[in-house]
Parts: sequence; C-alpha cells; structure tokens
Amino acid sequence: MLAAVMDYFRSCWGPRSPAGHRVRGSDVAGRQDGLLWYKDAGQLVTGEFSMAVVQANNLLEDQSQVESGALSMAEPGPQGTFIGVYDGHGGPETARFINDHMFHHLRRFATEHKCMSTDVIRKSFQATEEGFLSLVSKQWSLKPQIAAVGSCCLVGVICSGTLYVANLGDSRAVLGRFVKSTGEVVATQLSSEHNACYEEVRQELQASHPDDPQIVVLKHNVWRVKGLIQISRSIGDVYLKRPEYNREPLHSKFRLRETFKRPILSSEPAIAVHQIQPNDHFVIFASDGLWEHLSNQEAVDLVQNNPRNGIARRLVKVAMQEAAKKREMRYSDLKKIDRGVRRHFHDDITVIVVFLDSNAISKANWSRGPSVSLRGGGVTLPANSLAPFSAPTVLSSTY
Repeated sequence: MLAAVMDYFRSCWGPRSPAGHRVRGSDVAGRQDGLLWYKDAGQLVTGEFSMAVVQANNLLEDQSQVESGALSMAEPGPQGTFIGVYDGHGGPETARFINDHMFHHLRRFATEHKCMSTDVIRKSFQATEEGFLSLVSKQWSLKPQIAAVGSCCLVGVICSGTLYVANLGDSRAVLGRFVKSTGEVVATQLSSEHNACYEEVRQELQASHPDDPQIVVLKHNVWRVKGLIQISRSIGDVYLKRPEYNREPLHSKFRLRETFKRPILSSEPAIAVHQIQPNDHFVIFASDGLWEHLSNQEAVDLVQNNPRNGIARRLVKVAMQEAAKKREMRYSDLKKIDRGVRRHFHDDITVIVVFLDSNAISKANWSRGPSVSLRGGGVTLPANSLAPFSAPTVLSSTY
C-alpha cells in the first residue's frame, strides 16, 4: 500500500531535475497535468497528430497508443501509422493487455503476409482475444473477476495510401473531408458501432440468438445485452463468451442464471477500408467519452476551425465543458473533482487526431520516416490492480 501511495504522489508532482525543480514532462513522452495527459503535436510518417486523455475512473480504463514507422518486421517493409483506442470496462486489465499485444501481433502477421490487409488486422484481433482468454484461464482461480473485464477496441492503420479502421464496441473514428463545392469540411463516420442502443445491433443479436427472447433487455431505459452490458462486441468479457466462466467464484452480479451454448458477445471486428483522397484532411479517433458530449460534425468543426497544436486537448476540454453544463456546474469546479468521483460526471476520454498529409503518405510506403511509439498516460498506479485504490489528493491543473 505504501508503494502505491508513493507512486500516486510521484505521478501528481512529477519527477524533479537535479536542481530540485519540478519537471512537468517532456514533449516527446507527453505531459501530465492533474488528471489530464496530453501530447499537443507530433510528427508521423503519414502526417501530424495530437493526442489527449483525461481520467475519470479511479483506475484509468482507457488505454491508447500511436505507432509510426515500420509496420512489419521485414526489411525493407511497409511504413505507416497505427492508432489504437481501447476503452475498457469492469477494470483496466483488458485495455492494458491490448495495448501490450495488438500492435505486435499486427507486425507479426504483416510480416507473414508481406503486406497490410484486412486479413492481417482480423488475425491480430483474434490473436489478442485468444491471448487474453489464456490470461483469464491462468488467473481465474485467484482473480475470478478478471473474467468480467473487457474492452472496446478501435484500431486505425494508414499504409500505402489506404486507411483501415477496425472496431469492436462504441469508440468511433470520424473523417473530416473537404467538400470543394461548398467549401465546408464534412464529418464522415468510418467505424461501425456495436451498442445495443442501435436497432440494427439489437436485430443482429436477436438473429444470432433466436432461441433467447432475453438476449437484449431494456433496463432503466437503456438497452443492454442480457441486461448486463451495452456493447455487443469486445475483447475480453470472457464470462459472456465461455460458459465455464459463468459460475462461482465470479461475483453473482455478473453471472447469468442460465448457461449458454454459443458466445453472447463477439470479438469479430467490423473493418472499413478507405482509400485516402487529397480532400481527406484528418481523422478523429476517440472513445465514447468524447461522443457522449459532441456530435461528429461538432468535433470536426472544432478541429477545422482551430490550430492543430493542442487540438486533441481542446476537444477533451470542450467535452468536459459540455459535461459540466449538463450538470449545471462550472467547468472550473468539475476539474477539481478527483478520479473515481469524477466518473459520476463524465467517462474517461481519449482523443487522437491524425492529420492526413497526402505527400507524406505517398512517400511513406516503403521509405523510412520518423519513428514514433507513444502511449496515452494517466495517474500512475500498480500495473495489475483490479481493486479500486484511493488516496486523498488536491488537484491543480490548467486544462
């Protein structure tokens, strides 16, 4: 416990220089400001990017990464950019696992196939799911609650002039495209969402489980799969995919009364393939924490009408301002609320804005560019902590 407390305070006050002055973090690794982590600007082989994460949960359940450079282990091999937004639920373990394994699987399969493709991405999702299932089977007897931890998974890959968008759950990728005839930049959603609030998702679930009239249930005015979870596809959530984990010692609130013969949730990603055009300006990748407060077009307008530097942080701020307005409180007061309690006002929010440079994209196919490997941050806590951790804090932040 003492070590956890010390980690917590180190994360609040940050490292110090040899002279004893506080160091707020380098531009290379991003900066931490209270519950906000951000990287205002960076260069990729395919253009520029901006990234920000604000924590609301006691343990940060959103994980994210940007990887740019070699997309395979072959030499020479394709160059490009990988974007990952992993919105966890029930705990951080699954999202952390995806952050540690998805990109490595993608590089391995891209090496085997000698190219980037939807098949490479699909296999990467499958390998990540199977890896987490293996982890659950090993830890089940000591940490049964890990069977009820899962994550949405949004992945973008830019390679050879093509943008691949793969998704499980309700994170979202939105393209900002310039329309010459009107002079406007219009929002186009590239990702498919898997949330029971959508009629087509409920129909899909009912079609795949025709013998289960309770496959989707309206509970407290919210549609949920088996009355438990809103999303229909994920990594993890093993208790809804393998009946052998739908039993004690898993907590009763997660267990179904009846067993099931086929998986209730799916880990099969929806994959969109988009050929990048000169009028495609940028893509916003974000967890649903952003989209709960901003429409696709509102987010695109904000990016288009403001400087690139710090634009992800600006989107997070506007979403938080909207969250404060809905609760009839001031934004400045919302910022003072600590993690854990903050979740009653908004979710963890992750935003990655990638600006598409057609010249850089055409040059990046097989030539070397700037190599980037960056993960979104949060308050530092023990890596394998499932149980909530709390410590008294005073937050001081400027976001």
